[in-house]
Amino acid sequence: MSGAQEDFRTPGIDVSIRGGIVLIPYAVFWGWLLSRWINDFLLPEGMGMPDGTPYLDPALVEPISESLAFAVRYLPELAAGAWGTLVITLVSITLGFLLAVPVSVARVYGRGTAWVALVFTELIRGTPLLAQLFVLYYGLQLSSWIRELPLVGVGIVPSQAFWVAIIGFTINSAAYQAEYIRSALLSVDRGQYQAGRAIGFSKLGAIRHVVLPQALRFAIPGWSNELVYLIKYSSLAAFITVPELFEMGRQIAADNFAYTSIFTLVALFYLAIIISASNVMGLVERRVHIPGLGRGTDR
Repeated sequence: MSGAQEDFRTPGIDVSIRGGIVLIPYAVFWGWLLSRWINDFLLPEGMGMPDGTPYLDPALVEPISESLAFAVRYLPELAAGAWGTLVITLVSITLGFLLAVPVSVARVYGRGTAWVALVFTELIRGTPLLAQLFVLYYGLQLSSWIRELPLVGVGIVPSQAFWVAIIGFTINSAAYQAEYIRSALLSVDRGQYQAGRAIGFSKLGAIRHVVLPQALRFAIPGWSNELVYLIKYSSLAAFITVPELFEMGRQIAADNFAYTSIFTLVALFYLAIIISASNVMGLVERRVHIPGLGRGTDR
């Protein structure tokens, strides 16, 4: 690899997808995690393993390693928590993106709306995420409204605290994503927009069909960071009683007082999820880039 190429690398931990060996840990982790979710959430009662029961009896591996037996015993509960973490992250970053696009366009191309977008982004980015969750959950008492909605907390539909967390993370993520997209919009040559207007597009049409397709590619590295942050910050949902990965670890540790062991397992879960997310975003960046546009190596 040339020196110039080494200076601009795809964001995230560089794990080649061509090597079959490096895919083995991914396959083992995600294969086991998916099988736990199918077993715990989708299979009818009486089929598969009971909820929270490990596939392998910890007593069988205890003579080999007490640490491994400890992990086997509690992995099913942490898998349930990881499901909450991933749902909060993926739903929030998707809904946040849908809000962030019009906010960023308003910041760059709006007049009066630019001030509204500026106030929104600065207010959200200038206040702690935990405080925002407390305002939504305790101050505005959104949970009491959401609790009255049909199916909330029934079966696999999460309880009201979970939805309050998604609302909070969506608003927070929208503000940060709007800044990433705003920077990407500004990096597109102004002549592109003017060329779009010159061939007959309306203002919104030129932004939609000419500027945004390029800008969104420039924004992918920023999204990678936002996705990683959101995975980690989802642990703040534990403070409003959402049973995500961190909260599940805290509950287990409160029962057995093995804080170091449990939170080591929790950290390994976060690490595996974040490495996977970083590489997926790197793969997306490579797949959607346009030669000459969209990647650091081409600019």
